[in-house]
Amino acid sequence: MRNALGLMLASLVAAVAIAGVWFWTSSPRADASPPQTVAARTPDPLPAGAAKDDVDTTAALSKRADATAPTAQPAAAPAPAAVPAPVTAAPKQACANPDALGVSRTVVVDTTGGPGFGFLQYKQYDFLTDKEVVLTFDDGPWPTTPAVLKALADECTKAVFFPIGLHTTYHPDILRQVLAAGHTIGAHTWSHAHLANKKITEQQAKDEIEKGFSAVKIALGTDPAPFFRFPALAHTPATTAYLGSRNIAMFSVDVDSNDFKSKSADEVTTNVMTKLEKQGKGIILMHDLQKHTAQALPTLLRRLKAGGYKVVWMKPKTQLETLPEYDAMMTKIEKPNTAGRPVGNVVQTVAE
Repeated sequence: MRNALGLMLASLVAAVAIAGVWFWTSSPRADASPPQTVAARTPDPLPAGAAKDDVDTTAALSKRADATAPTAQPAAAPAPAAVPAPVTAAPKQACANPDALGVSRTVVVDTTGGPGFGFLQYKQYDFLTDKEVVLTFDDGPWPTTPAVLKALADECTKAVFFPIGLHTTYHPDILRQVLAAGHTIGAHTWSHAHLANKKITEQQAKDEIEKGFSAVKIALGTDPAPFFRFPALAHTPATTAYLGSRNIAMFSVDVDSNDFKSKSADEVTTNVMTKLEKQGKGIILMHDLQKHTAQALPTLLRRLKAGGYKVVWMKPKTQLETLPEYDAMMTKIEKPNTAGRPVGNVVQTVAE
């Protein structure tokens, strides 16, 4: 009797234990988290600075995983996201001249609507402070341009160049030297045509502008800056409106070197410094195809430094997208053959 009682008691204890285990494993727990599938998992945050394409790619990969992942099994823990390699900025080349004129500041120009610079004609944007100057050169590229580039490099300073389209077909290698030196390159028409001439139609003026920019692009192999200077500073309401529609900035002048009619390098330097002392600041107009300008530039830059003037370098927010029809036109331009004729037989100095 006692043995039977013991057996009944043991069976009862075992049944209670089994029921407890069943209750524990089948009841929900407040602190339990359901297993996550790839579809339900919150995506890992993207690294700072990730591009929109990165976001789109991440979403596409998640959708692909959703379609192929088994629904009855929890997804494996995601592999840690790869850390993007840091982008190392190109080292800035140190200036070899400790007393160089240099560049005081760089300004980025938003050319939307075709703003104008240079108080001789455009007075809306007074962005230069006292003793600040912008160096600009027209009419290149020419065999004198490398001497101008050397003078600028010796002083570790930057300028804006407005080349003539036709000249770029003569000396594309020289224009590429301007680009390699890091200067800003705009355009100065195709043939240096006077666009305010009444004999030039609006279409011809447009052609001069666009052919000039496309010629620069063909020579450089890259888009030019949307910076333009009118030959002889001669604009019309129609040409300024057209440049505005193309979001091309117009450049006039504050200080004209008059180097195209100067008789010596000293005269070029004197013209610039005399006008600067009166103006106090401004955009300086020079011509890199002028021999006297190339000769004057080393002294002129030293005079600017000694006078406390500082160079402001202008560059565009975005480059100009040239028009395909003009690009095609310029690629068909036959390059001039000058190998058989020395320069002295073509261009002679008759007075100095």
